[in-house]
Amino acid sequence: MRFLIFTIALLVCSFSLTSYGFQSESPSPAIQAPLADKSLLLDITQVGQSKLVAVGEYGHILLSNDGEKWRQANVPVQSTLTSVYFLTPELGWVVGHDSTILHTNDGGESWEIQYFAPELEKPLFDIVFDNKSHGIAVGAYGQTLRTSDGGKTWQSEFHQEFLIPDDVEYLAELKQEDEEAYLDEIAFILPHFNKLVKDGRTLFLLGETGMLAKSNDFGITWQQFEDIYQGSFFGLARTKTGNLIVAGLRGHVFRGIKNGSNWSEISTNTTALLNEVLISKDDRVLILGNNGVLLESTDDGLTYRLHPQKDGKSLIAGVLFNEKLIVVSDIGIKQISL
Repeated sequence: MRFLIFTIALLVCSFSLTSYGFQSESPSPAIQAPLADKSLLLDITQVGQSKLVAVGEYGHILLSNDGEKWRQANVPVQSTLTSVYFLTPELGWVVGHDSTILHTNDGGESWEIQYFAPELEKPLFDIVFDNKSHGIAVGAYGQTLRTSDGGKTWQSEFHQEFLIPDDVEYLAELKQEDEEAYLDEIAFILPHFNKLVKDGRTLFLLGETGMLAKSNDFGITWQQFEDIYQGSFFGLARTKTGNLIVAGLRGHVFRGIKNGSNWSEISTNTTALLNEVLISKDDRVLILGNNGVLLESTDDGLTYRLHPQKDGKSLIAGVLFNEKLIVVSDIGIKQISL
């Protein structure tokens, strides 16, 4: 399938956002909870060779060196945290509700607020850094924040290239007639941006209404894949042979060959929401889903076998660590033997 390459100019809201956005009052720090590792957790990542970091509700950030014993970091917010990303074993970032961005420079042991703006009423869903200076965070209603100074300041971007043509014309007219109404409209007109996946020099963006795009300039401009399907995407990974696997609502999985120039839908025999795609060291494709759904492919994503988990709890995100699948769920940390 050919790419639909957008030529519409990127509109950038040029104001800089300070460490605390527009918020005048400091948030309350997260409470140390003995059962934090049994609460709702939404993302997990491996840091270096021997550390795991997981994030979730109530501002919980948990650390472990073995996937079994977990300790809670001191966190300056109680907002639900949705995604965690580490550039190096020391430098990491977390995003979440209340337009929260947190930063660590000691491997997750301590965290500071870089951005916090609950008045925007837009959760952030993912964050990625290209290097120590340049990062991008995305979230609800197409919210996009970019930094070029390691997160000291953030700039808001409006990516008009994801609008339908009728909305482009409508916004152009509205901007001429009423600047304030125009700013209100662009705040909520874009689809949700669900996930960022950095794959070498290519950055992928997954979202609502079948939105799947790639960028070779770290998200300054985007090329959108054309009409794969109309549901939301939540997970993407590249197989060892170079093909792309993308997963989303109601058990939908698509396989893109030749760098995504040709897509085919793959049967999964499930209608569960699929959250994440992982590639194991032995080239298996693992897809995590709601209702205890775990899909496994041993043929580069052409066919899948369903491994339902007995408790039926959602498998939200995971990492392959010490020959086990460590998963975060609505009941906290789970270990699945491979």
